[in-house]
Amino acid sequence: MMNRLIKRSFFATGLFILIGTFLTSCGSSRSRVITTKKEQNKTEEVTQVYDRNPAAEPENEIVFKVVHTAKKFEGTRYKYGGTDKKGMDCSGLIYRSFLEEGISLPRTSRAMSLEGKRLYLKEVSVGDLLFFETNKNRKVINHVGLVVDVNKNGIYFIHSSTSRGVIISSLSESYWYNNFVMARRVI
Repeated sequence: MMNRLIKRSFFATGLFILIGTFLTSCGSSRSRVITTKKEQNKTEEVTQVYDRNPAAEPENEIVFKVVHTAKKFEGTRYKYGGTDKKGMDCSGLIYRSFLEEGISLPRTSRAMSLEGKRLYLKEVSVGDLLFFETNKNRKVINHVGLVVDVNKNGIYFIHSSTSRGVIISSLSESYWYNNFVMARRVI
């Protein structure tokens, strides 16, 4: 009788851990980043400013190489915790792309969101990171993308989505625009 209770307890604990891992997607239980109302209003004021037209290739050679590495993974399927061509999650894509150039970043999107310098959208350029809160039940950063182009039509970023794998999306798409939290420059 006691053995059955212990087995059930272990099974329930294992099931709980498995479900918790699945629901957290691209993140860990690190401290959350809070955007104040004042910061949100400033971000909203400049969200539609795309009047810059930077060169097609970034001036910084390291940034160019990081972006080039990330683009090599385009089409790779999504895999939670993955960091290679067999599959990768959003933070795995960013982590691997920077690591190839000798730049070590934390492994999770939440931890990455604490690195570097915070930017307004009008300051964003190729190589910067965009952070998102995509889980409506938990207001924490759980997704990250790497800016690959900024032009008069918008800001474009590469990321690994759970449904389509590694793709390039536009920040002007309503889903990404509505879930955007902040941009940061780490190099």
